[in-house]
Amino acid sequence: MKTFALAFFALIGFMASGFSQIKATDKAIIKTPYIQCDVCREKVEFIVGHAYGVISIRVDTRKHTTAVTWFTDRTNIETIRVAIANLGYDADDIEAEPFSYKRLPKGCRMHKEGTKPVPKKG
Repeated sequence: MKTFALAFFALIGFMASGFSQIKATDKAIIKTPYIQCDVCREKVEFIVGHAYGVISIRVDTRKHTTAVTWFTDRTNIETIRVAIANLGYDADDIEAEPFSYKRLPKGCRMHKEGTKPVPKKG
């Protein structure tokens, strides 16, 4: 009986310590109007998805939004917005970093410029 009681209290102790390790998370929707193709979507999801504290990220190219979930004790929404802007894309009120924007593929830059490629004369 003593071993059963000891095992029971040990189990309760382990469960209590497990509950204290639950991390707080937060979610947000970021407006990303110039992420309109799969190349842009995959780039943002891969790089920002591997950022410290980011749990998940999903870019919707039709609605021009990015849904992000993160651990609040590791990162915040401003850091995530800046990470997207550093890739060359606008994120809510933060404009794209100019050097990164110039390094985007030509087709991806045209999303923001609103132009179509001009055929070369040859």
